Amino acid sequence: MLSIGSIVYLKEGTDKIMILNRAPILPSEESEDEGIWYDYSGCFYPQGLDPNNVFYFNEENIDEIVFEGFKDEEEVRFQKLFNNWKAEDKPNLTKGIITSPLE
Repeated sequence: MLSIGSIVYLKEGTDKIMILNRAPILPSEESEDEGIWYDYSGCFYPQGLDPNNVFYFNEENIDEIVFEGFKDEEEVRFQKLFNNWKAEDKPNLTKGIITSPLE
């Protein structure tokens, strides 16, 4: 798992993407009671956050890591808790799947 602030290239992408957060949850189009989650959300680097250009993607969509964001003991603790959360059954959440290029 990459830290917030990490910079990556996505498969078939030509622009750098900066990771904004981990496990963003979006509402499901099928049901108000369900959500879809991804490993990451990101934005173009170096432009930064533009609400019209937020990308949702998973580990398997990353082609190259250009820069890894800051890590300290809080980050290590977060990653442990996050991995435990990922292993839990989430009946109202489905992991999103990216099937086409993001850019």
